[in-house]
Amino acid sequence: MLLLSSIAFYIIGDWRFFVLLAISTLINFYLGISIHNQKNDKKKSLTLRLGVILNIGLLLYFKYFNFFITEFSELLNIAGLQSLDTLNIILPLGISFYTFQLLGYLIDVYNEEVEANHSLLEFSVFVLFFPKILSGPIERATNLLPQLQKVKEFKYEVFVDGLRQILWGLFAKVVIAENCAALVDSVYVDYESQPGSTLLIGAFFYAIQLYADFSGYSNMAIGVAKLFGIHLMRNFSTPFFSVNIADYWRGWHISLTTWMMDYVFTPLSFMLRKYGRQGLIISIVATFILVGFWHGANWTFVVYGLLHGLYFI
Repeated sequence: MLLLSSIAFYIIGDWRFFVLLAISTLINFYLGISIHNQKNDKKKSLTLRLGVILNIGLLLYFKYFNFFITEFSELLNIAGLQSLDTLNIILPLGISFYTFQLLGYLIDVYNEEVEANHSLLEFSVFVLFFPKILSGPIERATNLLPQLQKVKEFKYEVFVDGLRQILWGLFAKVVIAENCAALVDSVYVDYESQPGSTLLIGAFFYAIQLYADFSGYSNMAIGVAKLFGIHLMRNFSTPFFSVNIADYWRGWHISLTTWMMDYVFTPLSFMLRKYGRQGLIISIVATFILVGFWHGANWTFVVYGLLHGLYFI
């Protein structure tokens, strides 16, 4: 039921990319089994690298290809050469989220933190589960897969708690975010002619809008999952009440932050440990630049990541 519901949900959103999602699910399912069964460490490592290349390759093509082509064309124009044309690429729904979830699964299997799942049904639900497929949380195999393997029992208090969380998320999106958006849009649509004080107010309310919209969605997703007896990870924890930037990132988009810390920062800092503090600084900045770039194919997101890396340091 969950698989069919998730397929229907994704197809209603955009049917054209379901084939891509289905192929990604199948490939990663068999890659996980191959990594788990591989006795030769070198072949095991090669299989993981193949999985990383395939997943990152798809993400780069669909989300960032035109960005790189545009930037390369700018360089060609400066050099007096003919520029390149961008492609008519449509971004598949949720590709940033399910790609990271699949990558995390393969890495966890490789590190023997989770056993490869041998049930295509369970694995497909793990990837496609409809409350979180479009905008997360980015779930870990260690949290979600065991829940799919257990027989569910209806619990009234969990169901009611889920409904409350859905209602709170809906309130945050519809009442808070939408009303902030009305003010923010009026400022941003003509920002060049606005005084500094108006821009400051617009930026303040945009922060509230962004938080209410995204955390509201996360609460709705977590609440809907509870209706089925499934507990997704918390994605926001009062980030605006943080005492410093490190505390802020422990409360903002938690599933992405912890993913980046575990799968990017930790291995990178381990590789650069011989460089001491400089290696640690490089690891922090590189991780946050990736955090920024993950949000969108634009230099503003790179700058956003760089700034937060410097704030963190």
